[in-house]
Amino acid sequence: MDPGLEMQLRPAPGVPTSRLSNVPRGTLPWLMGVALAFVAVQLLLVVPGSGLGWDEIVYVSQVQDGTPTAFFSAPRARGISYLVAPVAALTASTTALRVYLAVMSGGGLFLALWVWRRLVPAPVLGCAGLLFASLWVTLLYGPRAMPNLWCALGSLAATGWFLRAARTRTDPGALLGAGTAVAFVTLMRPADGCWLALSLVAAAVVVRPWRNFALAAALVAGLVAGAAPWVVEAYLSYGGPAARLARASEIQGGLGWHFAVDDQVRSLGGRTLCRPCDGDWTHRWTAAWVFALPVLAACGVACAWSTRRGRTAFRDYAALQGGTVHRGSSALLAVTVAVVMALPYLFTVDYAAPRFLLPAYALLALPVAECVVWGFTRARPALRTVTGTAMALGLVGHLAVQFTVLTQVDGRNRALHKDRIAIGAELNRLGVRPPCVVIGEQAVPLAYYTGCASRQLGGHDESITERQLLDLGRRMPLVLITTSTQSPPPFARGWRPSGVRGGYLAWTSPRPSPAP
Repeated sequence: MDPGLEMQLRPAPGVPTSRLSNVPRGTLPWLMGVALAFVAVQLLLVVPGSGLGWDEIVYVSQVQDGTPTAFFSAPRARGISYLVAPVAALTASTTALRVYLAVMSGGGLFLALWVWRRLVPAPVLGCAGLLFASLWVTLLYGPRAMPNLWCALGSLAATGWFLRAARTRTDPGALLGAGTAVAFVTLMRPADGCWLALSLVAAAVVVRPWRNFALAAALVAGLVAGAAPWVVEAYLSYGGPAARLARASEIQGGLGWHFAVDDQVRSLGGRTLCRPCDGDWTHRWTAAWVFALPVLAACGVACAWSTRRGRTAFRDYAALQGGTVHRGSSALLAVTVAVVMALPYLFTVDYAAPRFLLPAYALLALPVAECVVWGFTRARPALRTVTGTAMALGLVGHLAVQFTVLTQVDGRNRALHKDRIAIGAELNRLGVRPPCVVIGEQAVPLAYYTGCASRQLGGHDESITERQLLDLGRRMPLVLITTSTQSPPPFARGWRPSGVRGGYLAWTSPRPSPAP
């Protein structure tokens, strides 16, 4: 081997490495610790007593044996249904599904961070994992059958694989990993996959040191493969992708210019869906961290760039691992991809949900971790005590805020779950038993907890005509759910109303005639 090249590949003095991966031996304990803690908190705080939400029921019902299939609207993709199928097809137990997803999300977090092990030092990776895993929205959606967290983990892995492929042209595994990660994200949420692929393909074509057309082709191939099921379904059910996109935009309130930054900030107080996002902005302290996020990320990029000149055991870490990708450029790409993936949710959708920005939070955790680790290890000795204390107090306060909001949100979800179970039992006592149909307010979750199918005559989930509905009512129990102030439609004015929990009225159709 050329002596000069050997010197470049040789780790810096004082950096113990593993012969297996040529990375510091401490990497595995750091990442295993974060992943196990992430799973443990989910199992202790989030999983017990939780029930399936509206969107979860839609996804799970597609693959759960014995459960009537809920209507699958245009904006949705089936990736999360495929993910939960191994458990949902075997059991209707919500607890089993929650435990499975909690363990899977912990494993996914470990694998996504593991991709970066040759690009970023172990302390930075561990800190990034801790920052992202401790967000209340990350913990809440870890054991839930929703696609957003999986898009976040896939985006983090795709960006890491991209940098590894850009670092060296002799690693076909990195090309495969980048394409597979993009395909995974696209399978979960096609829009997120498109923005992820766009940002990475642009980097592979425009940035000269990373210019790699084979990598760009792998990313495009991943996008096409991940979008294929959605496109096929669009042709089968909507008349093509353009028609499906138009219907999806209609359901989402019309995609276009909408300033939703303030809505996203309001939602951080514990509103899982802010639509419409009006009313007073209370508990502003819950959003303090998101205002600090851009500043910390920018400082983290600067700290990562400073490693080229700094006196640290992890100086120019990626180059020490045999490549040309500097930690500063790695952090800058993570910020760029995060911004690209966040922009559509901040400026094109007229409502907000904290889970939409999970991919951005996962990627921004890396430069923020660079800043935090720098504050503890790289600051001048005279300032190290001050910066370290400030960072420690900030982390403690951040964790306190996140767990406070998580407790409140989780408490509301448990109460809602109990109400839905109680309403399902009341409907059963009213004679609404499977096979049966529920329409109207909260039709999807109430139908699930009653054992019925859900249908709607209009709105986002329009799936049946009035004539077809009345035909069903002649063969099986049919119930219309309204609020106490709503009047039933003309066809249901002769039905029997009964008050049920939550201020709802259940209008049950006349009993179907017995079959001859």
